[in-house]
This record gives sequence, C-alpha cells and structure tokens, in this order.
Amino acid sequence: MIKNIGTLKIETDRLILRKFELRDAEDMFHNWANDDDVTKYMTWTSHQDINVTKYVLSSWIDQYGADNYYRWCIESKETGQVIGGIDVVQIIEDLDCCEIGYCLSKRYWNKGIMTEALIAVENFLFDKVSFRRIQACHDTKNPASGKVMIKSGMQYEGIRRQAGKNNTGEFCDLATYAILRSDWQKD
Repeated sequence: MIKNIGTLKIETDRLILRKFELRDAEDMFHNWANDDDVTKYMTWTSHQDINVTKYVLSSWIDQYGADNYYRWCIESKETGQVIGGIDVVQIIEDLDCCEIGYCLSKRYWNKGIMTEALIAVENFLFDKVSFRRIQACHDTKNPASGKVMIKSGMQYEGIRRQAGKNNTGEFCDLATYAILRSDWQKD
C-alpha cells in the first residue's frame, strides 16, 4: 500500500533533487525549457519566453502541498545550476504503481546524470512511498531515453503503438519499461 509523503529532498554524489522554486526560472528556461533538441520528443513545446517558464513553475509549486505530488528539480552540486527535472507523471493507486518522466539540459547528456537521478527517485519511491511498480516510457524515436531506463534497472516491456502524442500533435509509438519492488530488492 502506498504511503504518500510528497516531494522530499534527495541527495546523490553529484545532485540535489529538491522542490522547484520560482528562482529556478532562469536556469530552467536557459538550460532546457527553451531548447528544441531537449523538447523534441516531449509532449510540450519549448518555451519561447521566460514568462511561460515562470507560469509553469508557479503551477508546479502550487501543487507541492499535496502528499501525492512528486516533482523534483535536478540541481548540479558542482555548478549550483538547475539542469533538469524528474517527476511522477501518473499514479495508479489501486495497483501501487507510478509512471516517471524526466528532462535534462543537453549539456549534461551522456554523463550518467539522468541515470543517477532516476535511480535515486526509484529508491525513494520504493523505500519511502512503497510503490510496487515504477514504469516509464519514451517515444521510440528517442532510444537514448530507453538506455537511461535500462541503466536504472528497468526492464523493457514492449511497444505501445500510437499510444502517445509528441509536441507537434502527431501520434507516436511508446517503448515501455518498468522495475518492480521485487527487482529492486534483489540489488
């Protein structure tokens, strides 16, 4: 049974995962939210104006009072900059299951940063919240995201054909991955 406790601070060797704050708008906008390469496979388009970023941040911050809301800002310990985000995008309570989504500044791709963040969030969600299953998916045209999922201990489960829409509104196939509590406990 899930024990919702909301977004709490998590630290790893290189990262601080914490709640977003309005002061993060500049970093978010410049590091990933306005980058078409980063948002290419997302469901949302890149922000053309920092006011869009501020609006999005405000809506996220307003939700932190809920104990079933999990959204972390990814801050680099080395630079102190906000470089991405990772969150629970869906909770399926009757199955003790959640789905995770994430986004990272292009400058930090291929450095193991997102894998480090994803493993930390998996550990939190299994250990503190008691989820039974954590899943994630990506547009099949973005295999790099699947590599992160595999490195975090998730197993590939298959492709759901035309199960999503990209940020241009086109249907896309989604590759699905998951890790079970029983898989996590073996590590």
